[in-house]
Amino acid sequence: MINEETIKKTKPRLKRVEGQIRGIIKMIEKKQYCLDIFQQISAVCGALKGVNSVILENHLNTCVKHAMSSGDKKAVQEKIKELMKIYGKF
Repeated sequence: MINEETIKKTKPRLKRVEGQIRGIIKMIEKKQYCLDIFQQISAVCGALKGVNSVILENHLNTCVKHAMSSGDKKAVQEKIKELMKIYGKF
């Protein structure tokens, strides 16, 4: 579950990304130089990577921590499987 601290950390970042995306759309519509567009897309990817890190930290400190402290081996294995699946995408 996403906690309030995570919301406070991620919401402004995502709003900034939203603005960057609108800027990229305008750049494309104005047929701007490809590498300038590429640079902006790279910045968005970096910003989203930062948001991912904050959300992962939240998940580890809430959901995974809860599963580990519960003593429920099935819940722990499920969290490990989830993390490995996500890790494989990066």
